[in-house]
Amino acid sequence: MTSTLRTDSAQAAEAPARSRRKHRGRNLLHFNWIGGLLSWLWLGVVIIPIYWIVVTSVKSQEVYFSENPLKPPTHITFDAYRLVLQSNFIRYFFNSVIVTLGAVVPAVFFAFMAAFAIIRGGRGLFLRGANTLFLMGLAVPLQATIIPIYLIIIKLGIYDSLLAIILPSIAFAIPLSVLVLSTFIRDVPNELFESMRLDGASEWGTLWHLAFPLTRPALVTVAIFNGLTIWNGFLLPLVLTQDPGRRTLPLALWTFQGQYSVNVPAVLASVVLTTLPILVLYVIGRRQLLSGLTAGFSK
Repeated sequence: MTSTLRTDSAQAAEAPARSRRKHRGRNLLHFNWIGGLLSWLWLGVVIIPIYWIVVTSVKSQEVYFSENPLKPPTHITFDAYRLVLQSNFIRYFFNSVIVTLGAVVPAVFFAFMAAFAIIRGGRGLFLRGANTLFLMGLAVPLQATIIPIYLIIIKLGIYDSLLAIILPSIAFAIPLSVLVLSTFIRDVPNELFESMRLDGASEWGTLWHLAFPLTRPALVTVAIFNGLTIWNGFLLPLVLTQDPGRRTLPLALWTFQGQYSVNVPAVLASVVLTTLPILVLYVIGRRQLLSGLTAGFSK
């Protein structure tokens, strides 16, 4: 009898808990429906511009202005792509590749060594001052320094060259790279560095045989981020170059803009061709990129 009363009491005590769990489940289901609806809306916001770019790039200019811009083309034409390729696109493409690689590789290389020095020897006054200087560099926008950069480039005698674009791009890519890489190197257990030192490894050996493999996701993340920024850069090529042969892809889009009209299919065809290398780069390094973006946030 006593056990029966205890069972009834336990069931009576569990009843409110079951009710709360059931109510919480309904609320969660309702919330998931709202989240799913918002996800579909956001997918539409993202997909519609991409659809419009791709569809418009395979239309003729006359059809684009005479029909609904979102209407699928009844007759697909690649005249816009042909016009882009015939307008020195290959030269502009290689200019962008040279500028991007010429800026990203040195920036990541020097930022990696600077981050290692700051973390491993951060107690020194010089390295602390250097770290503070890098952090201050994050607060300086490119637009605020374009006139001093222009005057420095003129003084150096490298105006209207790809090197004039590369050097400022390196300078503006280093601060954020140092910040990100410092965070990752700081997460490496100090015992590993001590083990390398006991094994007789030098600081250079520790840098390349320990820190470099462990921070590879961060290096890929920083390289892709800086590559996207420099690849899409417009202000530096606009101000620091004048020769049409020195144009990069974002600046070359002006080629298809006349005084009174814009060849919209040609512009969007060049946008598609400009985006393809970035898409390929993302497909190749997406795993390293995602691990680099999510690592270090679990602590």
